[in-house]
Order: sequence, then C-alpha cells, then structure tokens
Amino acid sequence: MSNPTNVFNKFPPTFWLTNTLELFERWAYYGMFAVISVYLTDPVSVGGLGFTQEQRGVMQAIATGILYLLPILGGAIADRFGYRKVLLGAFATLAAGYLAMGFTSLYSTVFLAFLFVALGGAFFKPVIVATVSKTTTKENDTLGFGIFYMIVNIGGFIGPFVASKLRDISWTYVFIMSALVILFNILLLYFYKEPKREKETEVVKLSATFRTLFVNTATVLKDFKFVQFLIIITGMWIMYMQLFFTLPVYITQWVDTSDLFGFSAILAAVFGTVENGKGIIRPEMILNIPAFTIIVFQVIMSNRLKNVRPVQSMMFGILVIALGFSIFSLSVWGKFLVMGIVILAFGEMASSPRIQEYISRIAPRDKVALYMGYSFLPVAGGNLLGGLLSGSLYGKLSDKYAFLKDYVATQGLGNMEHIENMDGAILFNQTVDKLGISPEELTQILYNQYHPGNIWLVFASIGATTAILLFFYNSFVLKK
Repeated sequence: MSNPTNVFNKFPPTFWLTNTLELFERWAYYGMFAVISVYLTDPVSVGGLGFTQEQRGVMQAIATGILYLLPILGGAIADRFGYRKVLLGAFATLAAGYLAMGFTSLYSTVFLAFLFVALGGAFFKPVIVATVSKTTTKENDTLGFGIFYMIVNIGGFIGPFVASKLRDISWTYVFIMSALVILFNILLLYFYKEPKREKETEVVKLSATFRTLFVNTATVLKDFKFVQFLIIITGMWIMYMQLFFTLPVYITQWVDTSDLFGFSAILAAVFGTVENGKGIIRPEMILNIPAFTIIVFQVIMSNRLKNVRPVQSMMFGILVIALGFSIFSLSVWGKFLVMGIVILAFGEMASSPRIQEYISRIAPRDKVALYMGYSFLPVAGGNLLGGLLSGSLYGKLSDKYAFLKDYVATQGLGNMEHIENMDGAILFNQTVDKLGISPEELTQILYNQYHPGNIWLVFASIGATTAILLFFYNSFVLKK
C-alpha cells in the first residue's frame, strides 16, 4: 500500500501555494458575496444602504456577468504578460474594489467598486486554474483538482462565517476583511514560481491570441445545436443563482430562524447571533448548508449516479433543485427553509457536475476541448439574467417594505405620500407600536396577505421548464 504522504509530496510547492491563494480569494469573495444582497437593500436605519431591489438586481447581474465572461480574455493576457504580473494586478484590483465598497454609499460608486471586484476576479480565475493544471500530471491531476475544489469550498465556508461575525461591529469591517485577505495574497505572491509557458515576446502575439479567440468563438456559435443547449441550460443557472441573489434578502425580511437557533445550543453558539433580544441564524450562515452537504455527500452521489446517463441526471437534478425552491414558499419558519436547501443541494450534486460531461459527449470529436472552453457561457448568462430577474421580481412579488407601505396606507394607518420615502425599518417599528402587536405577528400578517413566497414558485417553474426543454432537446434535436 502506498504512503499517502508520498502522493502529496508529488505536488510541487507552487501547487500548494496556488491552492492557498485560492482559499484566501474565495474567503474574501464569498465573505462579501454572501451578505451583499442584504447590505445593499437593508434600510439605512439598520446599517444597510437602502437601495431598491431593482437597483440591487442590476448591480449584481452586470458585475457577476462580467466575472464569468472575462476569464477567457484574462487567460489570453496572462499567457502574454506572465502569470505573476496578472495575479499582482488582479489582487491590487480586488483589494481596491473591496475597500471602496466598504467606504462609499452612493449607488454609482458602490456599483463601480463592485465592477472592480468582478474585473479582478475575472483575471484571477484563469491564472489559478492554469497553474493547478501546469503543476499536476496525468498521474495526479484528478487528486490535484479534487484538492483544489475542496479548497474552494473551505474558503467559501470560512468567508461568510467570518463576515457574519464582523457585521455585528460594522458592515465596513466585512469589506476591510476581504481587502486584508487579498493583501495577504500579495505577500504570498513573493513565493509564487512562474509555471513554464510559451515565450511570447512580441506584442503582435497578443493580438494573434485574441484573433484566435474570436475565430474559435465564431466556430462554436455557428453550431446552432450546441448554442441551443447553452441557452436551455442557462435556465438552470438563472434558478440556482437565486440562492445568492434572492434568498439572503428573503431570509432577512421574512424567515423566522429562531426555531433553528433553539435547535442546538452548540449550533446557536457557533452559528447564531442575537438581534433585538431574539436568537436567530443569519442568511450567510444558512447559505453554508449546501456547501457542507455537498462536501459530505458529493462522492456518494457521484458513485450512485455513475451509471445514469448525464442528461437523465441533469433533468432529475434540476427538478430536485426546483422542488427545493418550491419548499421555500411554504412557510416563514426556518425548518422549511433548511429542508428546501438540503434538497436543493442534492439536486445540485446530480446536475451541475454532469453538465461538463454532457458537453464533452455532444461536442464534435475533434473539438471537445474547444467546446468545453465555452461551458462558462450559461453560467455568465444565468448570473446576468438571474440578477435582473431577482431584482425586478422581488420588488414586485416579495419586498416586505413595499408591502408594508401599501398595508399601512390601505389600513388607514398613514398617508401614502408621507410614508412613500420613509425608512422601511422605522415604519415597521412604528406600525408594530400602533397595532400593539409583535414584529413576528406583523410579518405574518404581511406574509398571509401578500404571499411573498410565490417568487420561489416562479423560479422553480423556470427550472422545471429547463428540465422539460432539455428532454425535448436530447430526444429530438440531437437525434435529428
């Protein structure tokens, strides 16, 4: 039997340094991303920026769309100028973006700072993946990328946890944390050893690289069958991204997580917090449940589904995700939320990993690598469209403070002209005092009258439609 230590010793130091850079970058990004929806839309009186849901949706859509569209350009630039230089530029851009997000409150400047974060992340991603690829071999690449994705999840778990604790002090500290973590990566970059790459000394080489990129893109987009698949599977990402775009705001406004806080004293001490004398579990902590579930069960699920055709596994997984989203609409109690999230995680395990496999099977034999390079397009499209839908639909179907203002006006508790521009949290507290009821009771009244959970049925229907279209695509378009 081989010694596990010998296996890990086969990886060069740059591999481990690269994984460390990835861990801290994911820590910084998910620490910000898990709370950004709440921060942008919470009323000013409780520390948020008070932007509308529509403004939030546009900002998140464009920034995350750029984050997933630009890596292919970032990879070309890194091949020309060197990985270390591009990483340094990416880290400087990320740190500046995070700091700016924490120290500005105007919509335009926050938006610009978020774009800086997206730009830095887009240049970071391809360099890190390329370095992992170049520091592994055919004998250990499976293990190497397994370690890499484990590190991604660890960073994605730590970030929201730390951010949740820091925002008790001030929202600004969340962004300072992200910036400091990235600045530490700049220090680690001193030990980064440049992987071997093709020497390109003339500027014309970069233009040639971009020309090849555009030619390849045109080649892929001419394959209408493949483009149809990319469009269809975008629906899954539109639905799935609501886990980050919409759910944190929905939990903050509607879900009573006190039942989760009281479930276990240990869990409450580690993951809970007390607000206004009431124990709760914040949304960023709850968003760690899918990641933890995947870490525990992904290998088991992959083994169970290894003999199931990719398209069947994807359809099943997408429908399970839709089921999880549907459960969110049932109640304001946290236990229903957790039930839906765990179910959703199993759907993700069945569907997301099989997309790459499916693309490799439907691509022309001599263009598999080329087609795989464009598998990011549905993710970018899902982020862009998902963000826009999240903001517009939430503003119409689920915004607690919009419903509150309508309720106050229709019940004769205030004049609409007076309350229209009033801080939502202040109005909520005033309404509680006028009615002589608890905040939980007022939330339940609004929930029963306006049915904010219907937004999850909309997103679930997008997922169900995606699964149906995928069935017809596989059964008729490909076979034809």
